[in-house]
Amino acid sequence: MNPETRICQNCKRPFTIEPEDFVFYEKINVPPPTFCPECRLIRRCLFRNERVLYRKRDDISGKEIFSWVSPHVPIKIYEKDYWWSDAWDPMDYGRNYDFSRPFFEQFKELMYAVPWASRNISNAINSDYSNNAYYLKNCYLCFSTGYSEDAAYAIDAGYLKSTFDLTTGMRDELCYEGSFLYDCNRVFYSHNLEQCHNVWFSRDCVGCSDCFGSANLRNKQYHIFNKPYTREAYGEELKRIFDQGSYQSFVEVKERVAKHWRSLPYKYMSGWHNASVSGDFVSYGKNAKYCYNATQIEDSRYCQGVYLGATKDSYDYTLWGETSELMYEALQTGNACHNVKFSWNCWSSAHDVEYSVHCHSSPSYLFGCVGLKKKSYCIFNKQYSKEDYFALREKIIRHMHEMPYTDARGNIYRYGEFFPSEFSPFAYNETIAGDFLPREKDEALERGYSWHDSEARGHEATIDAKDLPDHIRNAEDSLLKEVIRCGSCGGAYRIIQMEFDFLKNMSLPLPRLCVACRHRERMKCRNPVRFYFRRCQCAGAQSENGAYQNEGAHLHGVQPCSNDFETSYAPDRPEIVYCESCYQEEIS
Repeated sequence: MNPETRICQNCKRPFTIEPEDFVFYEKINVPPPTFCPECRLIRRCLFRNERVLYRKRDDISGKEIFSWVSPHVPIKIYEKDYWWSDAWDPMDYGRNYDFSRPFFEQFKELMYAVPWASRNISNAINSDYSNNAYYLKNCYLCFSTGYSEDAAYAIDAGYLKSTFDLTTGMRDELCYEGSFLYDCNRVFYSHNLEQCHNVWFSRDCVGCSDCFGSANLRNKQYHIFNKPYTREAYGEELKRIFDQGSYQSFVEVKERVAKHWRSLPYKYMSGWHNASVSGDFVSYGKNAKYCYNATQIEDSRYCQGVYLGATKDSYDYTLWGETSELMYEALQTGNACHNVKFSWNCWSSAHDVEYSVHCHSSPSYLFGCVGLKKKSYCIFNKQYSKEDYFALREKIIRHMHEMPYTDARGNIYRYGEFFPSEFSPFAYNETIAGDFLPREKDEALERGYSWHDSEARGHEATIDAKDLPDHIRNAEDSLLKEVIRCGSCGGAYRIIQMEFDFLKNMSLPLPRLCVACRHRERMKCRNPVRFYFRRCQCAGAQSENGAYQNEGAHLHGVQPCSNDFETSYAPDRPEIVYCESCYQEEIS
């Protein structure tokens, strides 16, 4: 079996299907994809609104509740506790399959007819303003977060304590404005750190404490801009260059830090303890290609946000893993799942589920179902015997090939494709598609994706961000009553009590950006989920551009490194990108 180059029917660009891919598709009995990996990723991610909440009427009580679906979308919303109760039965929406119409056309009608839960959240105490979360206590605007307490503005995280403005992290305490932080304590304005304590403005460090503005350090203490100091000198120098409670001092230091970071090499991918792995932010992986933010993943490709236990034999799988296998074109599905295909938000021991959404609590042998719990052998929310289920399933699959669905862009959907992006109730900039592959409004609309312009919520600003006190010591409690105009987008935001107390206790300046803009700024510290074939930029004694002088002894000596790799750093990026071997020689 040889690799094949095909043309994506959506973006019209070529993509390659490798022999190993064909083996996987045969193993799970699906046809090869007709969309390229990037278009498949976007199509899935357009169904994941991770961090936007709206006020919407509960279709049972009529009360205004928080919902992940906009009030402008014609989907019935039930308050989450009612949705999970036995007070209503999604089987009441069951219907016969109509062989005179395309499958996808019929499924969209069912998907929009069955009520949705207002939010995906459970076991939360005093944490109502969150979604896709569980086991929270005293948390505010936390999304895709679990087992956390006294935290706010966290996304894609777990086991947090008194931590604010974090995007991706685990087991962190007293941290602020960071991304990819693991087992950290008192880490501020930093990216990609592990087991660090009292570290500021640093990247790619492990086991460090009392460090500032540094990069590529291992088990170091008392370093400022990668220069070692004694304990006493470290404290004196830090006071000289940075007033940690002053916003103006923060701005000046941030600019200096960005310049210093770019002067040092970056490893071609962030990851550790891997064997035959490509992608970014992958750890403990084996034979995993083009994966992003994944842990303990094996024999898989094109997976993102997969962690919390081993994931095996899966392709095009986005969120969340937790001991799942044989997953294909699945989104927001995990926890001991097996053989789930073309499905979204189906979880907890789901197996043999296809083309279904919002099905939970050990669902099995479902095809084209919405909102079912603890059900088996159902098609379009209608119960069948085991024998009738398999017979009808095969008949529908043949019909999907014979009578495909054509979307607004002319893409043809047969069995083997995820749901058309036009079925999603969410806009591009509401979803993780906008996080993984950022686009401006005009570009998104040109590519056929919808866009949601933020609506005025009646909160008229009472103070501009630029007029906030420069130093946190001058911030009075009365500020909690102010509505602040964001210094970037002009939107309104507030400072909540526990955030204010944290900033005071840690002597940190007040934020000048709203929550959404702060998240976007953190996302700039990571690359889009897109990979390029490049060569190591180590030219021997220095970097290829001459900006960095090597300090270690490299195997290739004074000759340029010949190592090639796949990386998420685009060729036109300014970073100095080294291979694993050259990078390891330069960390200190």
